[in-house]
Amino acid sequence: MPRVAPTKLRFVPFLLASILLSTLLPVSPVRAACAPEPGPGLQESPPAASAQEAAPASDPPAPQAGDADADSEARAALAAISRLDDADTALALAADGAALYDREAVKLDGYAYCSQAVELAEKGEFRESARAASKALHVALQTGNKDLLGKAYRDLAIAFNYAGQLERAEQFANLALKYPGVNPTQVNGPARKVIGDVRTRQGRYDEAIASYEEARQGSSDRFRPLVEASLANALILSGDLVRARSTLDALAEPQEAKQRAQLQRTRGRLLLAENKPAEALALYQALASAPADGDEDFYRAWALDGMSKSQAALGNDAEAAQSLDQAIDVFDQARSQFRSDEFKMGLFSDLQNVFERAIGMHSKLGQPARAFDISERSRSRALLDAVAGRAELKGDGGKALDAASLQKMLRADEVVVAYHALPDRLMAWVLSSEGVREAAFPAALPRNDLARLVDAYRDALIKLNPNAAAIGDKIGQLLLAPLGVEAGKRVVIVPHGPLHYLPFQALRLDGQYLIERNPISIAPSISIAARLAERTPSVEAQLLAFGNPTIDPNVADPLPGAEREVHELSRQFPGAKLFFKDEANKANFTANAPQSRLVHIAAHATVDTLDPLHSKVLLADENGKPNYLEARDVIGMDLGNVAMIALSACESGLGRVENGDEVLGFTRSFLSAGTSTLLASLWPVSDAATEKLMTTLYAELAGGEQVQDAMRDAQRAVMADPETTHPFYWAPFNLIGNWRLKVAK
Repeated sequence: MPRVAPTKLRFVPFLLASILLSTLLPVSPVRAACAPEPGPGLQESPPAASAQEAAPASDPPAPQAGDADADSEARAALAAISRLDDADTALALAADGAALYDREAVKLDGYAYCSQAVELAEKGEFRESARAASKALHVALQTGNKDLLGKAYRDLAIAFNYAGQLERAEQFANLALKYPGVNPTQVNGPARKVIGDVRTRQGRYDEAIASYEEARQGSSDRFRPLVEASLANALILSGDLVRARSTLDALAEPQEAKQRAQLQRTRGRLLLAENKPAEALALYQALASAPADGDEDFYRAWALDGMSKSQAALGNDAEAAQSLDQAIDVFDQARSQFRSDEFKMGLFSDLQNVFERAIGMHSKLGQPARAFDISERSRSRALLDAVAGRAELKGDGGKALDAASLQKMLRADEVVVAYHALPDRLMAWVLSSEGVREAAFPAALPRNDLARLVDAYRDALIKLNPNAAAIGDKIGQLLLAPLGVEAGKRVVIVPHGPLHYLPFQALRLDGQYLIERNPISIAPSISIAARLAERTPSVEAQLLAFGNPTIDPNVADPLPGAEREVHELSRQFPGAKLFFKDEANKANFTANAPQSRLVHIAAHATVDTLDPLHSKVLLADENGKPNYLEARDVIGMDLGNVAMIALSACESGLGRVENGDEVLGFTRSFLSAGTSTLLASLWPVSDAATEKLMTTLYAELAGGEQVQDAMRDAQRAVMADPETTHPFYWAPFNLIGNWRLKVAK
């Protein structure tokens, strides 16, 4: 089977640079094209915000007479962004901006796009903010307007900062500083504050303080108080409480009620750091009883969180747990995530931290069921909030189920293993029809260490490391052995944080891969998976399949193996509706998928790490233009009739871990749209191995096997072939959602 050498992936930025000139953005080949094929002589495959002032939308300054010409300026800017590590956030954004600008019916000046970028970023529309800024970037490059160029980079820095893409935020902030423009305070203050924000979130407090000091000196009178508030928080975190106190005491009281409430939170944080928990408790209690005007629930919840920290510092763990429970209840009522005010004041509050502190507190109090309930509640909350205003979760999945309710739903041979990666340790609960117990791990496994462990194993798998089995043994001893789950039990794994990227089926225990001893599946939330399992126990054998879509060869290679795969699947399902090449397009998907029961897509896919809702399955071009299926398109569909969707493509199960919780991308999109079961991959996949896995899986389903058993048999069938025995070939796909699904004979 054909494959693309690793070097083709490694040098994607050069390909992007050439295509940029014609405003076309290629996508690096995926699925078979990016994976090594089985056989001897295997080669290695590559491993897989702050407030600001927008310039007015009129009277843009013209380039000065002494400046380099526009073409030279554009070339210099392109050379600068080509040095960024990730093409998606540099050259691709410039190309994206050019394409978007060309499609604008009414073309605005670049400063108007900057204003849009600011507004969208503060609403949490990170990708749209970046797109608006990319249009400003395009205009700046076309005209050689250095003033606009600096503001476009500034706005890209802010969008990436809001999105948590710290390295890219810093890169664009540094680019912005090279183009301060006619009013340097509009660029220098916000850009240096972004760098300070990045350093604060990285725990590099001394550097953050230095950046904030520079930002304070380069800011306007209007922007400076926000920088000073961020500086005070960084000083608190660094332990320089004397300077933090003097900085806070010198701050004028904000005019806006919301910012006053935020400032009070900072003062409470300082009191706790000064070991004055009683004073902090009094401050937070007053804040809870008299919240800021507007968004009362939101600010009351943060006051309750501060109360819990104060009570814990006073040794009142039970009271602290009660305050945390109340805070979580209020947050659920508010249905709010982060606010731009958090970034303006440098607080970077994370609702997941509140849930995690509550989990740890109830575990400390010897209440495993309550700790499990809060963990599960945080997952359901993140899922629903991530798609708020875009789609509703189908069925009755609006609330998390507690342990007692889940116990009644589980069968005797079923076990749920729910992990939660806290900053300082890993927690896990084993839930069965008999009860819930908390696992005791031999090592603390802090979240950052766990992430490195997962990355190391994924790297070993993707590079076909011959020692992968030994590594799988060691990780299995760490993560699986303490659970005490019997061989033969059906296991539903609920990952958390970095564990979403871990192929549990490829971990080893007692000399076997987990998939050899237990049928397994994955669930982003067991509450959602359990409801899906009850709602769709079995479906009729009705298959809709798409294979080898026709797309621009400059974008990605053809996939003849995918076409053969779909033909093979159809033999198991008479009457299957098949679409190939030009007909394997988005129009046919949207027209046919909602009425189908089983949907299979064998195609290329790409992951958007900035906004995973823009991740794409590359269905066929229509009318000579790309018309890909994006995750955001899926959210808007009604797929409640679909029992299973298989995304037979590279990395279709990846996305971005939101707030240390769940992966946002196609998985969440399809489940939110109503799909019961999903098959998605964690890394680039091999055509030959994927073809065998999928044909075996569908044959087992057609024979009446439960989908968990069918997946186990399919992975073991690929494993049994000496040429594909390495987990790289058989372990990339996860079974997600309804683990009980059967196809009626």
